Amino acid sequence: MTASLSRVPCTVITGFLGAGKTTLIRNLLENAKGKRLAIIVNEFGDVGIDGEILKGCGIDTCPEENIVELANGCICCTVADDFVPALDQILSRTPKVDHILIETSGLALPKPLVQAFQWPTVKSRVTVDGVVAVVDGPALADGRVASDLDALQAQRAADDSLDHDDPVEEVFQDQIACADLIILSKSDLMDAAGSVRANAVIGEHVARAVKVVPTAQGKVDPSVLLGLGLAVEDDVENRKTHHDDELDHEHDDFDSFVLDIPSIASPDELAKRVALAAEQENVLRVKGFVEVGGKPMRLVVIGLKGLNRPAIERILAG
Repeated sequence: MTASLSRVPCTVITGFLGAGKTTLIRNLLENAKGKRLAIIVNEFGDVGIDGEILKGCGIDTCPEENIVELANGCICCTVADDFVPALDQILSRTPKVDHILIETSGLALPKPLVQAFQWPTVKSRVTVDGVVAVVDGPALADGRVASDLDALQAQRAADDSLDHDDPVEEVFQDQIACADLIILSKSDLMDAAGSVRANAVIGEHVARAVKVVPTAQGKVDPSVLLGLGLAVEDDVENRKTHHDDELDHEHDDFDSFVLDIPSIASPDELAKRVALAAEQENVLRVKGFVEVGGKPMRLVVIGLKGLNRPAIERILAG
């Protein structure tokens, strides 16, 4: 089996609070046909309820331990601190999961999350099968991007980690711009004219050929959403969003690399090396596992652009 085939596919499901993401995921779980699923849930604030709803499904193919809630804030703003450890947790499960569903918060920008799949320690293990945007049909038909804009504002106010304060219309446009599939929810609550208006709003912001699937009660055949095999992380730069300049600037300011260090006899000595690397070489973060008296383990080192890799390796490896 090749490395690409052994990677676990992930589907990113984005959309505003109340659009129907949890209902869609619940339907996927109930119709998984034996596929072993895991879920990373990123709604928060009054929510946390989403995770509880999903955990209460009692579905064998997605046991409770395969559902991980990220309640520390918007996933695109806490990707390194929360998302990567959640992936580690899920990928350690036995038996191995077949597919991971990632339900982002309503305010999340999908592009930074997808870009995290380019990180070496992430890309070697998982791939983005596709990005699905769930949009509220009746709200769009009425000229709004979400059914409850006050709830979105409350969610924004409750999230101390949120580092983008954009109009919800721009967030909507970014979610649509990154989507490989758009789910037009609550289609049973629209008449024909409303459906035309909702589709017209979507059409204004779609720059690529993206299929729009109308749904009622989140009922979509899993084969429509899962198994797209798009490896979106390899094409994400072609998804043009409002925040591209900011994202490019962020990536220009930092470097990262992975290094292997020998097993150590003294954790205190390693702590001193890490402190020294931070002090002398502009290292901002070191993350990984080191075994005391065993096989070598890997560390990820992140720091300001232009890191002196040989010097850092000398410091950390001793």
